[in-house]
Amino acid sequence: MSAPAADPSAALAQALRTGATRAARASGGGVALVYAAGENGSEAVRLRAAAGFAAPEHARSAGASLAPRVVEAMRAAGVSEIEVDGVALGARAAGGVRVHPLLVGSQLHGALVVGSPAVPTAEQTERVAEIVEAIAIRFDHARLARECSELAAKGAAPEAAGQSEEVLRLSEALFAQDIELLRSTEKLGKIERLKNDFIEKMSRELRTPLNSIIEAIISVLTGENDSLSEGAKTALRSALDEGAAFLRTLQNILDLWKIKQGELPVECQAVNFRELVDEAIFSIQDSIGTKPLHIETELVEPFPRLRTDLTKLNQILFLLLDNAAKFTPEGRILIRGRVSEGKLWVAVEDEGIGICHDDQQFVFDEFFHAARRRGVAPERHRPRHDGGVHDPARELNARAFRAQSSASSSG
Repeated sequence: MSAPAADPSAALAQALRTGATRAARASGGGVALVYAAGENGSEAVRLRAAAGFAAPEHARSAGASLAPRVVEAMRAAGVSEIEVDGVALGARAAGGVRVHPLLVGSQLHGALVVGSPAVPTAEQTERVAEIVEAIAIRFDHARLARECSELAAKGAAPEAAGQSEEVLRLSEALFAQDIELLRSTEKLGKIERLKNDFIEKMSRELRTPLNSIIEAIISVLTGENDSLSEGAKTALRSALDEGAAFLRTLQNILDLWKIKQGELPVECQAVNFRELVDEAIFSIQDSIGTKPLHIETELVEPFPRLRTDLTKLNQILFLLLDNAAKFTPEGRILIRGRVSEGKLWVAVEDEGIGICHDDQQFVFDEFFHAARRRGVAPERHRPRHDGGVHDPARELNARAFRAQSSASSSG
């Protein structure tokens, strides 16, 4: 007994979602929406897929608001940049929003709308064009398959026997498109693999010489260095601090890559959370500098020792505290913590400038940089990797970040 054929509509929907995700990534972390053209000559368009939005309702709202402008841009039969005043796309579309018609021959299937956080580079434009072509072929393939199926069904009737040639023609066209789809998918997949490999290899290659530099500086500072002036010692200590910070950044990039590949192990051990907080506070003293800023902790008792991943929890705390210290000119930073139902809950609050409401939905995006704060993607992925959640505390104008991660008591 043969396996049932895959649902063509489900396959198309999945392909469109994948295309939207790739387009959002190709634009440098923007947004992407795929619209299908109206049927039977209708100018109405229908949102079929979206990527880069914080929640489905945001995508639907933006899709409905953009639809009239997309219809107008599609008439131009070329890539068009459109105004998006009044549409909540935030900083992800700061570099402009462009409508790409989905054309195969003279058949217009819809449009791919891409919002970029910055003006697209030539490489990004080329990548998006390849994705546009792949999505258009997907639409056309579904159309041909539908027409072929309808003609084949009619061909079973005696009065429709003359339609066999048309069925054959459509079948040949479908076969040709199958080959084109395979080529397109293979090309896009290869580009994605090359990008991931480049990030991983560059991070690893940079770590080796950086470790050597750090070790050399430590050796000079801890050795007999009476001949060094105080200015030279200060410069070396500063170089050591910057090198250590750069090394942490490289490690964060590697960890993020490993999480995406499903290769980052969770190594649980007994952890004293109070000591971990003290270490994180000590580590960000350079970010505080001479600013009139103090850090307070509030841990809800009883606070047991935990079994969790020490390294990852330490990275999360450091990154959140460091971000708070950099963007808080004065006042306090408050670290709250509690253990409840086998979960560790942590909140970092500050009295800094905060993050505007429009940018909050993008704050955990990779490499996102608002006008006032950087993106904090590793903090987003690590709690999820451990089975936890996170969110910016909106009622505090995103002056607080909350994270929850799995953690069991350890005696």
